[in-house]
Amino acid sequence: MEPVLYTVVDGNTLWGIANFFGTTVDEIVKLNELTEPELIYPGQVLRVPVDRPYPPRYYAVRPDDTLWSIAKRYAITVNDILTLNELINPNLIYPGQILRLRP
Repeated sequence: MEPVLYTVVDGNTLWGIANFFGTTVDEIVKLNELTEPELIYPGQVLRVPVDRPYPPRYYAVRPDDTLWSIAKRYAITVNDILTLNELINPNLIYPGQILRLRP
């Protein structure tokens, strides 16, 4: 299994993250050596074990995001994001912008 990086957002739970990526809470806890798994916080970066990363259909850009960081997080390419969103300049994204990550 190849881990992907996931940044916790407000309202996330380990159960929800595990369910989204098709893994278990125990696997996330083990991989991240979490001593108190009920205490995750927004901005925390977790390694999530997945067989095949499956990005969400849409993604809301957050402050400090780049197309490269988004592509890396979801194991897709910057070119995929550019094509799906008909973007010309890969350096021009803004917080709150909704990007399509898969067809």
